[in-house]
Amino acid sequence: MIDPERTLVALDAFAERLAAVAQRSGPVLIGTGHPHRLLGFYAALADALSAAGCAVLTPAHGHCVDITTRFGLRTYNLDYVRGVALVREPGASSSGCETGAHTHSPLPVRTVLAAAAEAGGPLPELVIGDHGWVCGAGQLGFEAIGLADTDDPALFVGEAEGVVSVVVPLDDAVRSDYYRPLTRYVLNRACLPQ
Repeated sequence: MIDPERTLVALDAFAERLAAVAQRSGPVLIGTGHPHRLLGFYAALADALSAAGCAVLTPAHGHCVDITTRFGLRTYNLDYVRGVALVREPGASSSGCETGAHTHSPLPVRTVLAAAAEAGGPLPELVIGDHGWVCGAGQLGFEAIGLADTDDPALFVGEAEGVVSVVVPLDDAVRSDYYRPLTRYVLNRACLPQ
């Protein structure tokens, strides 16, 4: 069960981190392992942060990432939709399409951050996302904030260990339009354009 009060407190902290990076016009990286549900939320953040002067980073576009799943080794391609990183099955629709693969793996964010470092930067001041995107970045020492379903404790453990800065508890499997009120709330609290 999700406590609405804890969600609101976390949304405020999430918005505070967004406002801080926007005030510095810091570079950000945004990625999701739930592109079917959360892409709209993250894309709105990318648009608002870009409008505030932040560079929304998109390194390693098109790179392959091998992820071991319970079904064996799978190769995915890194892609970006409206500034939000995700992985796609090989042969899936090209850029701009809102479909992508569900993953909890930290390997995509590690690939993206390694590519950014190899290219000479910039590196993100803040990583925003869910699942492996946030945990993987936090483990590498990047400030990371994200959304998490209470049935997947990884981000909450990362927050308790000090690896993840903010985790917003929510249901990450509802219709994408149900996240619009959260989007408006976060952008209003962060004083970012919508």
